[in-house]
Amino acid sequence: MACPPGRAIFSLGMIDPEEIKIKGKSLMSRLRKAMKQIARKSPKELDGLFQEIHVETFAKIDCLDCANCCKTTGPRLSASDTERISAHLRMPVKSFEDHYVRIDEDGDRVMKVLPCPFLMDDNACSIYTARPKACRTYPHTDRRRQRQLLNLHLKNVEVCPAVQQILTRISEHYPYS
Repeated sequence: MACPPGRAIFSLGMIDPEEIKIKGKSLMSRLRKAMKQIARKSPKELDGLFQEIHVETFAKIDCLDCANCCKTTGPRLSASDTERISAHLRMPVKSFEDHYVRIDEDGDRVMKVLPCPFLMDDNACSIYTARPKACRTYPHTDRRRQRQLLNLHLKNVEVCPAVQQILTRISEHYPYS
């Protein structure tokens, strides 16, 4: 579980999505420069550091305070995702897809609307146990092969305050000139 809700040591309080984006944009230039240095590190070293900082960060951040990913970024849906969610909702796959899914400009299946239709008022997910794989693994900072994900992390810095903190801390380990 990449982002375990409700398990943080302290709450940051509700977070404004616009503030996340503004802070992300302000970090972007510095992080882009740092990423060039970070990409030169060994995969094993980089994966270990990401894992360590991911765990420390999510011990402090509760995703339920934010849910910006659910409000602004639609996950790509695999066939197994739509089958699992449809079963969870007790509706035929075709009905689920007709009601909730569209094909985006890249040919990927995504939710028709944002915020996610399964996001509840308290930022919890009404289909949490059946949520898409992309949601299960977001923000992808605890996976292996982090070097391959650096560009994705740079995009997510405008969406996720945890990614902002993780990349900022990692960039401090690898100063750039």
